[in-house]
Amino acid sequence: MRRLVQHAAIAACAGVLGMAFINTAGAQQAQSDRGKYLVSIAGCNDCHTPGYFFGKPDMNRYLGGSEVGFEIPGLGVFHGPNLTPDPDTGLGNWSVGQIVTALQTGKRPDGRELAPIMPWRAFANLTKDDATAIAVFLKSLPPVKNKVAGPFGPNEKPTEFVMKVVPGEGKK
Repeated sequence: MRRLVQHAAIAACAGVLGMAFINTAGAQQAQSDRGKYLVSIAGCNDCHTPGYFFGKPDMNRYLGGSEVGFEIPGLGVFHGPNLTPDPDTGLGNWSVGQIVTALQTGKRPDGRELAPIMPWRAFANLTKDDATAIAVFLKSLPPVKNKVAGPFGPNEKPTEFVMKVVPGEGKK
């Protein structure tokens, strides 16, 4: 009888632990799904997926970095970087917290500012939960090895396609 009670207690503990694991995994999946939704409506795909600006986004390299840079007069050319968790060319060495900080403050882990074209000032209005959901989603992507060109300073010659931000007449 005593052995039966012990086995029942062990089975009950295993069941509770199993449910906790399922709940944690389910919560993380829900958070990642929320992040995917937010990335979609924020248009991250536009600037960070190869082929997007040519009308043929390469979804096999989704968020893997753009071959088209934005030229900003006086500042240079900036390409949308690889947002996948590739450790060499993407965000693989960034923690979830570091991604959240970059989204909300415009600061990279090394202290540098994100490119001026990145709308972090708008993303600073995200709730901490939403910014975290985006970071969790980005960390869940398959890694894409794609080193984007640049950045290029105002006197450097870009090596890839460039979109120019050109002032209108009278704004020079």
